[in-house]
Amino acid sequence: MTDSAAFAALPDFNDPATAPRLVAQLVELMQLQGTGEDRFRGQSANIGTPAVFGGQVLGQALVAASRTVPADRAVHSMHAYFLLPGEHAPIDYTVHRARDGRSFTTRHVIAKQEGREIFEMAASFQTRDDGIEHQDSMPAAPEPLTQPSELERRIALGDRVPENFRYRGLISHGLEVRVVDAPDLLAPQPCPPQSLIWMRAVAPLPDDALVHRALLAYASDNGLLRAAMNPHGITFFSGRLRAASLDHAMWFHRDFRLDDWLLYVIDSPSAQGARALCRGSIFTRDGRLVASTAQEGMLRIKA
Repeated sequence: MTDSAAFAALPDFNDPATAPRLVAQLVELMQLQGTGEDRFRGQSANIGTPAVFGGQVLGQALVAASRTVPADRAVHSMHAYFLLPGEHAPIDYTVHRARDGRSFTTRHVIAKQEGREIFEMAASFQTRDDGIEHQDSMPAAPEPLTQPSELERRIALGDRVPENFRYRGLISHGLEVRVVDAPDLLAPQPCPPQSLIWMRAVAPLPDDALVHRALLAYASDNGLLRAAMNPHGITFFSGRLRAASLDHAMWFHRDFRLDDWLLYVIDSPSAQGARALCRGSIFTRDGRLVASTAQEGMLRIKA
């Protein structure tokens, strides 16, 4: 590891109180203030990206929608569009109660900053019902602790990384992310458009299913577009890439806890027209498929 002053502001991870504090801050980020009927306000955390992290808006929008739904109905799908880059500032969420049926409930959410619509989402909720069941199998993957964390990889590069990139794009320190056989951030070689990512909260989370779903939505926006970069030997560090999430869809299949390891299995079946499509399946450590994702992103190579 390096002693570079650029990393002096990192939390002291040897302090036993650090991990619970970081997780509590992440949980607090999902706690919205009510500002009127079906209106909510969320605060923003700056993780070093130029715009607010899209996963934060996904998680907060899900919480806003869930606050207007009966407790016996859990979210099973959400479909969102990122309309404009958000600022590192409070975000206002307005929920429209589109439908309340016998088994399904539908909500629409609009997120605004300073009167500008930056994000919109539709989410569907369902009562617990019995039915047929099957799932894809989880692919083989090495144990999570055999892989370095994203933070450890970034620190190991030390002064080789331009100072303004040393924190940029790192997800909240309340979540631990370990990419299996991750490409070299500074000298990537072309490889298949696939990725395996282990992730978990670094300390126990509350026994509230909504907290786990909202934080999984938060985490699911991390790493998806990287799979589309793999065949082309580029990363966010390449200095010639403009990237942005355009939309995000997510389906919740089974209960899970994010304070235990989850495996994010990602592939990118297509890239064209300065856009790339990426898909993800999220498994528990014992192989249960708990969620699926899909995202299209803008990927433009600078001249």
